Amino acid sequence: MTPENISDSSQPNPRPAKASVGMLTVFRLGLFNLGLGLMAVLTLAVLNRVMISELGIPATITAGTLAISQFVAPARVWFGQLSDAKPIWGLHRSSYVRLGTIIFGLTVFLALQVVWQLGALVRANGEWFWSATTIGWTVLLALVLAIYGLAVSASSTPFTALLVDISEEENRSKIVAVIWSMLMVGIIIGGISGSIVLRQIERGGKVAGQIPLENLQGPINSVFTLAPLLVIGLAFIATWRIEKKYSRFASRSSLVEREDKITLGQALKVLTANRQTGIFFFFLALLTISLFMQEAVLEPYGGEVFGMSIAATTRLNAYWGIGILIGYSITGFFVVPRLGKKLTTKIGCILVAICFSLIILSGFTQQEIILKIAMLLFGGAAGIATIGGISLMLDLTAAETAGTFIGAWGLAQAMSRALATVAGGVVLDIGKAIFTAPVLAYSLVFALQAMGMFVAIAMLNRVNVKEFQATTRKAIATVMEGDLDG
Repeated sequence: MTPENISDSSQPNPRPAKASVGMLTVFRLGLFNLGLGLMAVLTLAVLNRVMISELGIPATITAGTLAISQFVAPARVWFGQLSDAKPIWGLHRSSYVRLGTIIFGLTVFLALQVVWQLGALVRANGEWFWSATTIGWTVLLALVLAIYGLAVSASSTPFTALLVDISEEENRSKIVAVIWSMLMVGIIIGGISGSIVLRQIERGGKVAGQIPLENLQGPINSVFTLAPLLVIGLAFIATWRIEKKYSRFASRSSLVEREDKITLGQALKVLTANRQTGIFFFFLALLTISLFMQEAVLEPYGGEVFGMSIAATTRLNAYWGIGILIGYSITGFFVVPRLGKKLTTKIGCILVAICFSLIILSGFTQQEIILKIAMLLFGGAAGIATIGGISLMLDLTAAETAGTFIGAWGLAQAMSRALATVAGGVVLDIGKAIFTAPVLAYSLVFALQAMGMFVAIAMLNRVNVKEFQATTRKAIATVMEGDLDG
């Protein structure tokens, strides 16, 4: 076999042409991401709040167990490779999406039941205590949340690979804009629904930590029953007949009908044989860390520097959310088609750095209006950088190993997101140890994020899609001959 024998999207196998994806179908596909947004709120907001505020479980235990779902992110590469090589019920992507959704829907409910057991022990003792029982329930919770994280990886990675399969380079940015906007919509809907439920529970006048356990369990169990069922239904609606009608995987991949499909080991060799893979991996990591370091410090910044109330600092996320939705829409439909993915991403990174400067300026002026405007603009700039980067990411795949590459990019984002949250808190603590003025400590975090954006741009300048595609085709040809020894 020679490199020329490996087909790509420009040299398809002679198969019937697939229909183009219409925007209504793209919105239907986006229902899966909407469901992921709902689930993110259930785990990171509602479950987090209940464990810490209502049940008195230490924040370290809460954060540590919830973080387990992120730390299993390396499995994304494996699940992506499985979806490339091992179709289930004749489908390379959709069956993984559906099965993964069913499993994470069941496990999030199971996780809540374990939380109730931990909470009952804490309530009975009056405070958190270590014993064989609490350790056992904590380990079980961590295990359940690990399964939850694996199931999310098993569904979301093949789903993103499906977007590669059904799209062409010219419409990819529009598809990404719609589907990632739906993720934000899901987060917004989940946040509103969660706050309504929690407000209903608190109507009895009880403050956090004093609400009887039986009053908590009924409403919250209902949410954790109905929401996963809704998400499972959305996943089936989103993927129904999509792959059979629109997927170009069979025509793009030269290996789809071969018995000797690429194994995980071979896929990893293809992944690491290309220097562009490492360059883009580190770019994605830098971009993600630089975007999300402020997540852990933004609301304390509003409270400590501006004297804003808890409700007011929470609303800062709304300004950011509105901005990012605008940024998504404008970028996918107007900016990327005109400027290209790489230049769009670069512009987005520069604008994000400028917005961090505005956020710092707002702290020195202590003008809330400047902070709110800065957050709105930051959301828009983050939307531009995100859609540009994701669109570029989908181009940096090979048909034969699309799932594997998507898994690698997902790994970069997931691990960097977790690292960013930790780094934001660490840098803030260092800043407080160095400076007496809180505004200077917080400014250190934002300044490092702005600097990170320029380092990310330097990495982006080295990304070359054509080199990536040419090198990957050769690597696939070589690995299938058994000559790539790594």
